[in-house]
Amino acid sequence: CNIMNEDHLLLLIVCLTDQASCGCCLIQKQVQRLEQITSHTSNTTCFLFSVFPASRSAFSVALNNVQSLSCYGPFTDNRVIVYKHVFINLGDSYNNSTGFFTVPRTGVYSLTVTIYGITSVSETLSTCANLQVNGRVVSTLFEQNGQDKEDSSSDVVAIQLRAGDRVAVNLIKGCFICDNNNHYNTFTGFLLYATD
Repeated sequence: CNIMNEDHLLLLIVCLTDQASCGCCLIQKQVQRLEQITSHTSNTTCFLFSVFPASRSAFSVALNNVQSLSCYGPFTDNRVIVYKHVFINLGDSYNNSTGFFTVPRTGVYSLTVTIYGITSVSETLSTCANLQVNGRVVSTLFEQNGQDKEDSSSDVVAIQLRAGDRVAVNLIKGCFICDNNNHYNTFTGFLLYATD
């Protein structure tokens, strides 16, 4: 797939010295590149893989999408949170039956978790969960204010993951979360860049 030539080097120099014109230059060069490559059948596959990489992966899910507020937990043991409402699942790597995101390609990923809980009784509220990779805790979200009836917490991490790793959010025993179609509890991840 080596199609670098003098024009591409010139474009690179122009973009480095005049970034404002870089976008237009790139579009113009891509059109020229498409014309050149599609005229040679043997290079068409190379072009398609360079323009449409198979490594795209992104998902964003919420606990549910029901109108009335419903809570999950507390339980006497830790439980994987199964997010049922899917905003996007590019690459189909998030399973909304199990709650696991199976990493499709080795690389650096951005993962974000937001949890929320509310109670109407006079008890201490514990909203807590942890982000896990292959059952190992990566980060913990914990909110136990005691001064009000609702709590929330968010966490964002960038992490190196390997193809086949299983990522999930685990509700910690004794804690609970609540959601409705306002989507207070979300789990989002996407590939920043591949490393293989």
